[in-house]
Amino acid sequence: MKCSENSRTRLGCAALVLAALALIPLMAAPAPAQRYQVLHYFQSGQDGAGPISGVVFDPHGNLYGVTYDIFGVVYELKHINSAWISVPLFELGFQKGSFPQGGIIRGPDGSWFGTTSKGGSQNCSCGVVFNLKPPINVASLVPQGWNEDILYEFTGGADGNTPGYGNLVFDQAGNLYGTTEQGGAYGQGAVYKLTRSNGGWTESVIYSFSGFADGGTPYGGLVFDQAGNLYGTTTSGGAYQGGTVYELTPSGQTWNETVLHSFYGPTDGSFPSDTLMFDAAGNLYGTAYSGGIDMYSGSVFELSPSNGSWNFTVLHLLDFSKGEGAAPLAGVTMDAAGNLYGTTLGGGYYDDGTVFKLTYTNGYWVYSTVYSFGNEGNSPFGGVTLDGQGNLYGTAFAGGQGACNGGCGVAWEISSQ
Repeated sequence: MKCSENSRTRLGCAALVLAALALIPLMAAPAPAQRYQVLHYFQSGQDGAGPISGVVFDPHGNLYGVTYDIFGVVYELKHINSAWISVPLFELGFQKGSFPQGGIIRGPDGSWFGTTSKGGSQNCSCGVVFNLKPPINVASLVPQGWNEDILYEFTGGADGNTPGYGNLVFDQAGNLYGTTEQGGAYGQGAVYKLTRSNGGWTESVIYSFSGFADGGTPYGGLVFDQAGNLYGTTTSGGAYQGGTVYELTPSGQTWNETVLHSFYGPTDGSFPSDTLMFDAAGNLYGTAYSGGIDMYSGSVFELSPSNGSWNFTVLHLLDFSKGEGAAPLAGVTMDAAGNLYGTTLGGGYYDDGTVFKLTYTNGYWVYSTVYSFGNEGNSPFGGVTLDGQGNLYGTAFAGGQGACNGGCGVAWEISSQ
């Protein structure tokens, strides 16, 4: 896993993880891969550098994402005939918010919502929540004209500080929810809500983490169940200080937290940093960034509801010594057949990260490496997005071309054919 010198991401450049991975020899040749192609090489110009989140589709089949370096750029990859054309939509920076870690989501009105980890007009530079709206009557390939509204600027206190890798999420009433890595009542992170009010947005913290049994430092985002409860992960705290999976249940004007699982480390992984995913049956899936077999490679897990409680199951402990991926920062995605896909920051044939697949066969989940990253992109922070044909899309933070040390990152596709 390679990290650019100006990267401020905390987990991806953890020196301890890199040192441990470097000590373990590679043992396996790359598995046969589906066809990988680079859709765009980031150049550290108008298009930015270091695409940190994955990508998301609009209804027309175009892809959207953000870059981290050069303060951050929101970009579009337009699908025209058989080509992909990069269109920078908005350059972030300082008062507009800077260094986004999470991705963007499409709102009910077709505009885009996201967060930055830094910037804003507050003295602390504690991050913002922003909304981007497209220009009116502007040619489709003109990169200027998008308008940004700052919905909220964090002050670094009880209201939260430093939105992390998780995306925002809407409830059915159009309110926004997210997490911050720091801040809150105890300085250990918070879950916040943004409610429309008098033409603007009002922020309220619905839960502050203490860093103890309830968890702390929530890097990942949130997901709703059908009953309106929220679920997420923390990278610290819990019974063993290895992080948690938690549920927040509304009760009148307050929210009550329940820890569904506390991570121990060797047997189940530790430091989950992802946003969880529900399947159609109501099971939750996620990844743990560290822990596991060698205490560094991480795990993929499932939580299944059972008679009012939740059963935790490890689907796979990643094993760097066997040539598998290591250190999954993002969550997993499920295809129509029930297979799980994800990315790892390290591991694989070149130790530059992987795209992996878990297939449920005869009562077991079987791991396979779909692609091992190398010069044509490396260190994928974001997860996998699937289209209707089963093709995979995502980004790699570094590698490729551009003026950055080690390359400025790429957007990629892995075709199903």
